[in-house]
Amino acid sequence: MTDHLIASVVTVATAIIGVAIIAVLVSQRANTSNVITSAGQAFANDLSAAVAPVTGSQATINTGSSGFGGFTGLGNPLPSTQY
Repeated sequence: MTDHLIASVVTVATAIIGVAIIAVLVSQRANTSNVITSAGQAFANDLSAAVAPVTGSQATINTGSSGFGGFTGLGNPLPSTQY
């Protein structure tokens, strides 16, 4: 009985969140393209910071408003080290 109740509550909550997301995306006052661009830039910045220690490059943080810049780490060769 408890599992069925929890599943029902989760289903209703998911439906409410889904309707809210759709309402925000189709709203006339929505700034959807800038939100998607910002999310892409945030992901690219996170990816650049994550691979920087491996590639030896510095993470390039892009705070601009165009494109998915920021991910530049894989173009640099690994630094040579001698032990």
